[in-house]
Amino acid sequence: MWYVSTRGIAPRVNFEGALFSGYAPDGGLFMPEELPQLDRETLCQWSTLSYPDLVKELCALFIGSELIPKDDLNDLIDRAFSRFRLKEVVRLSRLKNGLNVLELWHGVTYAFKDLSLSCTAQFLQYFLEKREKHVTVVVGTSGDTGSAAIESVQGAKNVDIIVLLPKGHCTKIQELQMTTVLKENVHVFGVEGNSDELDEPIKTVFADVAFVKKHNLMSLNSINWSRVLVQTAHHFFAYFQCTPSLDTHPLPLVEVVVPTGAAGNLAAGYIAQKIGLPIRLVVAVNRNDIIHRTVQQGDFSLSKAVKSTLASAMDIQVPYNMERVFWLLSGSDSQVTRALMEQFERTQSVNLPKELHSKLSEVVTSESVSDEAITQTMGRCWDENQYLLCPHSAVAVNYHYQQMDRQQPSTPRCCLAPASAAKFPEAVLAAGLTPETPAEIVALEHKETRCTPMQRGDNWTLMLQDTIEDLSRRWRGHALNASQ
Repeated sequence: MWYVSTRGIAPRVNFEGALFSGYAPDGGLFMPEELPQLDRETLCQWSTLSYPDLVKELCALFIGSELIPKDDLNDLIDRAFSRFRLKEVVRLSRLKNGLNVLELWHGVTYAFKDLSLSCTAQFLQYFLEKREKHVTVVVGTSGDTGSAAIESVQGAKNVDIIVLLPKGHCTKIQELQMTTVLKENVHVFGVEGNSDELDEPIKTVFADVAFVKKHNLMSLNSINWSRVLVQTAHHFFAYFQCTPSLDTHPLPLVEVVVPTGAAGNLAAGYIAQKIGLPIRLVVAVNRNDIIHRTVQQGDFSLSKAVKSTLASAMDIQVPYNMERVFWLLSGSDSQVTRALMEQFERTQSVNLPKELHSKLSEVVTSESVSDEAITQTMGRCWDENQYLLCPHSAVAVNYHYQQMDRQQPSTPRCCLAPASAAKFPEAVLAAGLTPETPAEIVALEHKETRCTPMQRGDNWTLMLQDTIEDLSRRWRGHALNASQ
């Protein structure tokens, strides 16, 4: 299985190459050169699999046993999920009025990113140990990615991780989940800026190809193909849990409602659809509505500023995984994709070509949800089910309630729930409800923290480069000592 850049200039790589690079050297994102096609028989066989077993089957399709033999792959995935609070890893809650909520948040940090990052980190360590190499992972976070990335690699001997978090823009719990991990290989910076601003120094550092190569830098944001790959499993599991039967021809449709910011789960869903899963995708965003405007009007352009919302992990202006979606919609046309994305990078505004826009609106429905609708949805779900939704999950469930209230004859529907309400007590209070906080989250309050400030007026890029150089020196010292 080979991977090519959505922009068509970078040479193709195997899974290991895609895993270690994040962005392709030409600025594009890696995608499988060819997508496998699953037949009805395979889908029927997979329908009884557990979530971890689905992840194993999907990863085996896209990784290739010459890189990671099947037995090794299965062990890595079992190890990845070993710290989850549920043996079955994810769970579907069937609630009143046809509401199905797929809980993707039973990992260490109570967010869906634990699923893909724990697997990605196992793949990384597998290759690093084999090649006796070290990497420095650099992550910018709007809240959940940072803590999930830290948990997935903390204590690993071949990996250092640097996380930039937007001071005051994450919830207190999200911040504490990052700053209380005092392992030697974890380095957290608190940036005086929002998540788009802290991406700038990271982008600058990654644009210096020689520097990246010299220090073995990589990113674990959802630009990383491995994360999108694991996330395709959410859609398969949602389908098999919610489909009324597998005996009809053609197979019945299930609608999957995807709350998103950077569009990683959307790209994963569209890939699942392209390889043969009969799902209809609905993308749900908060007031940062670039994806909604793109689907509705073909208007892929930045608004003036990021709006702060209750669904803070989705307060993102630049949904970089849309590039993967555009590439797939255009029939893997890297010239079209490159022209679109280069124009977007230059002017921050693109009108999709008519044909591309009509294809997009055929495969995806969208909605944008206000804070008021988020709190109303959280309140209604609690009143009807005594079930607490996090604000991001509420963005998805809001769509379900709208369809129900219109009494639309409905296909079965599954709403993805990316995080636990326990992480967002502020939003739960805003909805007039009582937060329920697990003991291990309460305990964070009393732990020692470590976080280096990046203040306005500091040279953030330079601080980042210095930290990376320092870690490289340290690793070289360790490696030297070990070999003597």
